[in-house]
Amino acid sequence: MIDYSPLLDTLKNSPLASWHAPLAKGLQARLAELQHGDLERWQHSLRNLPPLDGVRHDFSHSVALDAPPLDAQTQQQLYDALQGLHPWRKGPFDLFGVHIDTEWRSDWKWERVAPHIDLRGRRVLDIGCGNGYYMWRMWHAGAAMVIGVDPNLLFLNQFEAVKHYLPKAPVWQLPFTLEDLPEPTNAFDTVFSMGVLYHRRSPIDHLLQLKACLRPGGELVLETLVIEGDENHCLLPEDRYAQMRNVWFLPSAPMLERMLRRAGFKDVRCVDLNQTSVEEQRSTDWMRFNSLPSFLDPNDSNKTIEGHPAPLRATLIGQRPT
Repeated sequence: MIDYSPLLDTLKNSPLASWHAPLAKGLQARLAELQHGDLERWQHSLRNLPPLDGVRHDFSHSVALDAPPLDAQTQQQLYDALQGLHPWRKGPFDLFGVHIDTEWRSDWKWERVAPHIDLRGRRVLDIGCGNGYYMWRMWHAGAAMVIGVDPNLLFLNQFEAVKHYLPKAPVWQLPFTLEDLPEPTNAFDTVFSMGVLYHRRSPIDHLLQLKACLRPGGELVLETLVIEGDENHCLLPEDRYAQMRNVWFLPSAPMLERMLRRAGFKDVRCVDLNQTSVEEQRSTDWMRFNSLPSFLDPNDSNKTIEGHPAPLRATLIGQRPT
């Protein structure tokens, strides 16, 4: 069972104090109802992580943990435990000599985003945080507190595999959706929503929810799929997009800027526009299912298998007015 008491104690004396009671109640209910056919396997993997002394971390270029050299038996135990949490989608991770070559080269995205933000001393909320890869990078960038939310239980267990070796880090993952959180408190300095907006049926409502989580003057970092075009162009897929069923709305970057302004953000700017390559997203030994190469037109990599424009991702930054 995950011990959230350090987080709850931290909230008591912070601008998030009003979260303490409802979050404690919500976590108790959520943890009591956790169900998944593979949950026992994932929990078994966590229990099999070997205890290690002298743990060091270096998150400057990836998420890397190190310790004095492991003997062969301990190394194999660690490898088997981490493989038991397959598939690993966001990363890479380098954990005590085990290189987890994840589906996504998330370090590439972080390198594109990081130069445009300053997280020093900030309270950060990461919506749809996945397995927490970016949260560890945010902490390294100087964030005082990082809270991530994602209802996916595999991702939660992958996060806990790293947290197991850094129990005092002010980084926490909640098995919630954004809607499951207590009422917004206008208390976060920075809110991230990366790879979420195109899954939402009501994108403007999502932007308003994100704004409500920010303090006045706080900053939103929004990364999502877009298409090329002016502020009047968008794509609403009839069925699937790159084999994903739950893709609802892909605006152009200029339209997305307008949406953010309409939602009440100011100083809106697009800081990165990047077409996802098959080097950045692909199958590996740590994610053995189909990936981007299978989702593109085999005769034209600029199109998805359905004939839509290939994945183009934009990162926009905006500020909640003071």
